[in-house]
Amino acid sequence: MRAALFFVFLLLAPCIAFGQAQTNQTPKAGPAIQKLGYYVGTWRGQGETKGGPFGKAGKLSSEMTCSWFAGRFQIVCRGEETGPTGRREFLNVLSYNQKTKSYTQYSISSLGESEYDQGGSYDGNKLVYQFDEGAGKKHTNIRYTEAHVSPALMTYKAEAAVGGGPWMVIAEGKITKIK
Repeated sequence: MRAALFFVFLLLAPCIAFGQAQTNQTPKAGPAIQKLGYYVGTWRGQGETKGGPFGKAGKLSSEMTCSWFAGRFQIVCRGEETGPTGRREFLNVLSYNQKTKSYTQYSISSLGESEYDQGGSYDGNKLVYQFDEGAGKKHTNIRYTEAHVSPALMTYKAEAAVGGGPWMVIAEGKITKIK
């Protein structure tokens, strides 16, 4: 019995030592993750939605505060937005997926909405997400583009293409850092 326990210990010892070595190393955020630091601060937005199949036209206003999450690998933003459908509070988590080499955003709102956008990538100073919604004739492609104009100003544009048709602007505006 003692020999069997010793044999098991010999098999597990390298695993235990390897696990301890791993926990002593603090992971480092690479340049792609550090780019998320752009969002840290308080931002105020103004924009408008265009009338069409996605809702009523109207003005949008928002304010959000973003900060690093513990470990400095994700950004957490909390805020509120008022638009044609009323007022809503939201929580966004921004991150970088090391495996797919792309940016992700998970969002929830006080109206029960949730959204998980994957595949975001930078093209110069623009962060672009493009994803598909639905199927068949109502299949919709969505493209969201955020231009980081300066450290304190970004513009955004949301577009949709329904059923393989042309891109239509569904919302656009600007967001200014106030703190």
